[in-house]
Amino acid sequence: MDHQTFFNIIGWVASISLVLGYLPQAIQTIRTRKTDDIALATFLMMAIGGVCFMIQGFMLGKNGIFLFVTNLITTICSAIIFGIKIYNDYIKK
Repeated sequence: MDHQTFFNIIGWVASISLVLGYLPQAIQTIRTRKTDDIALATFLMMAIGGVCFMIQGFMLGKNGIFLFVTNLITTICSAIIFGIKIYNDYIKK
């Protein structure tokens, strides 16, 4: 196996792991609308990190597609959770 193939496999494994890590929390939050135990700063920082990695993936071009797509999905999940948290903590109450 050459270096580039190994690099791509590691990237895809990381991508799948991150998406599968974010989706359950996003789905649970969307279903229940419960955010009492969620730290607002955590999801804000994760969204910022996701946007930065999306930019990096975009700048890498074809080689950064897994980085871009993964962080697009995780940033959307973080933004949804962040939005519901803001609504629950500041608008609803």
